[in-house]
Amino acid sequence: MPGVVDHPLFALPREDLDLIAQLVLASGSLKDLAAGYEVSYPTIRARLDRTIARLREVLAGRTPDPVIELVADLVERGEISTAGARAIRELVRRQGPRSTDTRRREP
Repeated sequence: MPGVVDHPLFALPREDLDLIAQLVLASGSLKDLAAGYEVSYPTIRARLDRTIARLREVLAGRTPDPVIELVADLVERGEISTAGARAIRELVRRQGPRSTDTRRREP
């Protein structure tokens, strides 16, 4: 099929594509999706939110924020709560784009 290979979904990692496929097969039910993955509803919600964020980044032509990716990993592993993750994500978003140069600048 022409145009399929360059579809934005194909820029996502395989795990995201698998999640999307399972969500469709579960008729959009996050409860059924969570049961299928044998995880809690908040965990599957966090995974889906992460996939949505990645897709938004792809559509905007940006690469995913490594801080947001780390926070999502921590939620998936149960190391922080979803409420804590949301607070971190909002703080990062309020601060805006960051430079990748971590060297201290002299005044």
